[in-house]
Amino acid sequence: MTSKSMRSFAGGLVVAAGLCGAVYFFGPGEATGTSEKLSEDEIKESLASEGYVIHSEKEWEDQIAEAQSVKDKAEAEKETVKEPTEKITYRTVLTVSKGSTSIDVGKNLQRAKVIKNANEFSDAVEKKGKANGLRPGTYVVDSAMTTEKIISIIFK
Repeated sequence: MTSKSMRSFAGGLVVAAGLCGAVYFFGPGEATGTSEKLSEDEIKESLASEGYVIHSEKEWEDQIAEAQSVKDKAEAEKETVKEPTEKITYRTVLTVSKGSTSIDVGKNLQRAKVIKNANEFSDAVEKKGKANGLRPGTYVVDSAMTTEKIISIIFK
């Protein structure tokens, strides 16, 4: 690109920026569009014809209060109805081989639904200081046992 064409390009940019600035500063103060001013009723009618639902502030608050009372009533009914809660106990036979870790044991117990979280089980083993006391063997454990009881069975 030559210097002459570069100057022409820069001059064009300056002229375009000047025109845009003039329109911005000296153009109309408000956006032009429809000069027709609609009344509040006409706006509501127009929106309703488009499928919108229009409520006053009072109507809106009444609907919220009604929904809240229905929710509270449903919760009250839910509390009064006692469903029979039958505790399901999961039992598993766990085989611990040499070289297994507390995390491996935790993952196997979590898969068998005996414990909820393998990482929490591993952390509990670490807190008790029994991470190196894993005894290889076969153990029967169930979900009714506490974490401490399971640790005392499997670890020294």
